[in-house]
Amino acid sequence: MTTILQINSAARSQGATSTLLANELTEKLLQSNPGAHVVYRNLQADPLPHLDDAILGAFFTPAEKRTPEQAAISARSEALIAELQAADIVVIGAPMYNFGISTQLKTYFDFISRAGISFQYTATGSEGFVTGKKVFVVTARGGQYVGTPDDTHTPYLRMFLGFLGMTDVNFIYAEGLAMGPDAASASLASAREEIATA
Repeated sequence: MTTILQINSAARSQGATSTLLANELTEKLLQSNPGAHVVYRNLQADPLPHLDDAILGAFFTPAEKRTPEQAAISARSEALIAELQAADIVVIGAPMYNFGISTQLKTYFDFISRAGISFQYTATGSEGFVTGKKVFVVTARGGQYVGTPDDTHTPYLRMFLGFLGMTDVNFIYAEGLAMGPDAASASLASAREEIATA
């Protein structure tokens, strides 16, 4: 059975365009994959803490030497990695905030980036263990950035996902959402055309 993991990372709990379009994409994927199981990960409703001494200490302490608190932190990270590994298709709602990803998505990335678990370094470079996924990144932006030097968002996401082993990454953009109603309407229509063919 196909498993779809939808990760919503908007800072807003209601009305986020990236979440709306990610929901529409997941519904389309369900039509294409009858009987698929969907797992929803809402990073705004169920936030992860930012990296600090306690979290880094848990991640870098051998399992047999962890305190109960460190074991709980590590277990939360490993459960998120297992959830991601179990997915065949990953849908990420990833709005652009100030030319980057949301703090919600960054903390998620920090929790799923574990040397020896989700990737490893070798003599010839890094090797990601999160492979065999088809990934869709649905992003919403106030301005128009695709194909310009100001789009630091796309290359970062592509690089990070590839680092963990996810190389089949497809982007769906809703841009110009703050550039007037006509631009916003045209952008949403374009994004929905891409969703329809996913």
